[in-house]
Amino acid sequence: MDFVRTPDERFANIPDWPYAPAYTDVKANDGTDTVMRVAHYEAGPADAKETVIMMHGEPTWSFLYRKMMKTFLDAGHRVIAPDLIGFGRSDKPTLKTDYTYERHVDWMNQWLNINNFSGLTMMCQDWGGLIGLRLVTANVDRFDRVVVSNTGLPMYGKEPSAAFRAWQKFSQEVPVFDVGKLCQGGALSTLSDAEIAAYDAPFPDETFKSAARIFPTLYPDGETDPSNIANGKAWEILLGFSKPFLCAFSDGDPISAGGDRAFIGKVPGTAGQPHTIIKGGGHFVQEDKGEELAGVINDFMAATPK
Repeated sequence: MDFVRTPDERFANIPDWPYAPAYTDVKANDGTDTVMRVAHYEAGPADAKETVIMMHGEPTWSFLYRKMMKTFLDAGHRVIAPDLIGFGRSDKPTLKTDYTYERHVDWMNQWLNINNFSGLTMMCQDWGGLIGLRLVTANVDRFDRVVVSNTGLPMYGKEPSAAFRAWQKFSQEVPVFDVGKLCQGGALSTLSDAEIAAYDAPFPDETFKSAARIFPTLYPDGETDPSNIANGKAWEILLGFSKPFLCAFSDGDPISAGGDRAFIGKVPGTAGQPHTIIKGGGHFVQEDKGEELAGVINDFMAATPK
């Protein structure tokens, strides 16, 4: 598996981002001996009572969580934010065919277990949920709580929204995949030029964008799709998951609208939790209402002690 590595200088002037990357080697598991780097950012006391892991989606990177990370750190918590393979400072396989949903799950599962992270509150959005919930169900003992926002865990027989299908089609047909502008399009607030540039930073040119370009097509379709089968098994675990589970979706995301109904009342841990709709938030609610969402999660953690 061939991959590219974004030069460090591309990340020299990222606003509100004081975090240095740590790197973990994971096996590509493509039949070769290829090893790739997963980047993550970690801050806060090593002995903090609470540790929040934040999983980004498409086509963002951990920079998406900068407002939430500051709020968590101000509350004394520890934060961990990984960049998915193909995004941020993680390595980027160059062929679109190198990416599958199951490989993404495998790569991040390796990362989680190599680092031996535990005592975690999972916060996940977009594809960060499709991958993050698979991490939770494969490593239940490592997680104390789950927060889902503008995401889901698809299964055969549940068709995604029309807005997602439109995005899926657009992503494959647009001549230039302009990541910064796409991130602006997923937020209701106006990003600064520097913030848009930060989202563009991982991608010096189109050869670095194979993951960003192909990701929407990785949504599992068909009863025999390996990820639908794997997700069905994950749902069996979620249907018995009694640890605290919070839904905090935004009110301005056409892609995930109503997605909280898939969890509330079905996952046992959702019972009695203060599920909320974040008003004034778009698909990238972390941009529009990051501090507010982090505050909701701080209250959730305080109300559900370990």
